[in-house]
Amino acid sequence: QVQLIESGGGLVQAGGSLTLSCAASERTFRNYLMGWFRQAPGKEREFVAVLNWGGGIIMYADSVKGRFTISRDNAKNTVYLLMNSLKPEDTAVYYCAASGHLGPTSNSNLYNYWGQGTQVTVSS
Repeated sequence: QVQLIESGGGLVQAGGSLTLSCAASERTFRNYLMGWFRQAPGKEREFVAVLNWGGGIIMYADSVKGRFTISRDNAKNTVYLLMNSLKPEDTAVYYCAASGHLGPTSNSNLYNYWGQGTQVTVSS
């Protein structure tokens, strides 16, 4: 059982930056794809970014491409999401997730473990 704990959310003005962290409890963390998803009020959960264990294969949602950067530190069992140029429409609860799928995927149904989420609010 992999436990994921997100941190780093908060309130920021439009144009600002935040870095989210997700710490995994499992030492086999490096075997999993790690992804970030978000869910805004009244909307479905949506894919944000994913990377494979080596960090060499990365995929982003079009809405965040060029502004967000996903990375991981396998030695620390942690994945990060650096968010720059934040917009009010980025406001959501952000979740990290782990998947045993072979290739990077944006399909939330293929993720086995989820964190509890961290709130990001971007004011205009």
